[in-house]
Amino acid sequence: MHEKKHQFTTISSKPIDRLYGPQNLTGFDCNRDLGEPGYYPFTRGIHPTMYRGRLWTMRQFSGFGTAVETNKRYKFLLDHGQTGLSVAFDFPTLMGYDSDQERSEGEIGKCGVAIDTLADMETLFDGIPLDKVTTSMTINGPASILFAMYLVVAEKEGVSWDKVGGTVQNDVLKEFIAQNSWAFPPEPSMRVVVDMIEFCTKHAPKWNTISISGYHIREAGSTAAQELGLTLADGIAYVEACVKRGLKVDDFAPRLSFFFNAHNDFFEEVAKYRAARRIWARVMKDRFHAKNERSWALRFHTQTAGCSLTAQQPYNNVVRTALQALAAVMGGTQSLHTNSLDETLALPTEHAVRVALRTQQIIAHESGVTNTVDPLGGSYFVESLTNELERDALAMIKKIDEMGGMLKAIAMGWPQREIADASYRYQKQIETKEKVIVGVNEYVSKDEHPLEILKITEETAKAQIERLKKVKARRDGSKVKQTLSTLKEAAGTGGNVMEPLIESVRAYATLNEMTETMRSVFGEYKDPAIF
Repeated sequence: MHEKKHQFTTISSKPIDRLYGPQNLTGFDCNRDLGEPGYYPFTRGIHPTMYRGRLWTMRQFSGFGTAVETNKRYKFLLDHGQTGLSVAFDFPTLMGYDSDQERSEGEIGKCGVAIDTLADMETLFDGIPLDKVTTSMTINGPASILFAMYLVVAEKEGVSWDKVGGTVQNDVLKEFIAQNSWAFPPEPSMRVVVDMIEFCTKHAPKWNTISISGYHIREAGSTAAQELGLTLADGIAYVEACVKRGLKVDDFAPRLSFFFNAHNDFFEEVAKYRAARRIWARVMKDRFHAKNERSWALRFHTQTAGCSLTAQQPYNNVVRTALQALAAVMGGTQSLHTNSLDETLALPTEHAVRVALRTQQIIAHESGVTNTVDPLGGSYFVESLTNELERDALAMIKKIDEMGGMLKAIAMGWPQREIADASYRYQKQIETKEKVIVGVNEYVSKDEHPLEILKITEETAKAQIERLKKVKARRDGSKVKQTLSTLKEAAGTGGNVMEPLIESVRAYATLNEMTETMRSVFGEYKDPAIF
């Protein structure tokens, strides 16, 4: 056999040597750079025993149609061994629109569950004990509003806020960089994020106030190093904003969490997670002078790469997801979502989501990879790749610092352009077959059979709009008007908006009413449209 003549690279086009040895780790200090699991700089994991002591939380990102339908799916998942809930909202909800608005037409319940008022949130978690189940909510622009709804549901269940556990994504910076579902311009968006962090530090200490997300940066086409660098730069910006508010770093930093993508290149992904922990530990200790070791430890959720799934030969997606999930586990994730085989076509069916959950359970209980901590640690290749990704990410963070921080970089369009360029390069590699996608540009089948997929009908939209109409008819209109007026005053005077939002939620103000009230003060954001 002879080697192929083209260059061997990671999926991010990082060149890979034929063999790795001590020469690749010049200057590497085992105690300084690797250390022990559970101890600074946490390269090997944030807990001394990792999965020997406790498995990662198994979450399936789920939400579709109405709150009634999604509540049934949640109970199905919990009955099948899922250990935490992860809420997917439809696009109108992500943008802060109600279901009865013209802009919501055709999108109601299609990519997640529609939530218009507290009534929907009450139905969504009906029969689910919020002091026993942790919940992750993927919402950003109007995150403060959805979180306020969740707190009021807990209150109505008789669960005190200090017992509520979970995460709200609340990462507005990555919206301007990659996902584009914002509610307000960058500066006021950052202010609302800090409001929530400040509020939770006092009233909901178990709640992770932000999940700083590289996932969507990667889904937009970034490389692994760009995902790492941009995500950690976002984290730095949030910490700076909180410190500027007057919060003490050790009072809020232990509740910051991260959210990373698990893509196809197994070793690159493992190295990315290990580098992330090491960079964050040093940033928090040296740059922000945090004293609490929990402030140094980067905790993260992982989701397998939606952008890697293919409509062609969809059962191949089961294998892709298994390898990606394994990389997340070998990299030391605290929480994991595995995509379903049909998600490139539609929201997953119960059959597909069960297979995705069983994938995690097989890794946990049958593969043996949970028996020891950081099983790839000490590998010349893995340590070298970890070092390279760390250098690349730090160079990116330095460049953003030189621009004046992430908000300035976003205004200049720099991260958006970097991701667009990387995405273009990767697409060209697929078109020229430099990168092989099985079933797409190689090993193509002509006799594929269509899958049975989950379909959300227009009847769902009609039912949701009718439900909203009934809520508006029975609520106290004067109470709604009063609470929204208080919210507007807080937004305009620089007060913390969380308490007024909670009061508006209790009065059954709608998502859009609250969003528009704040938008009337904060203004609207126009994307710079970088090409």
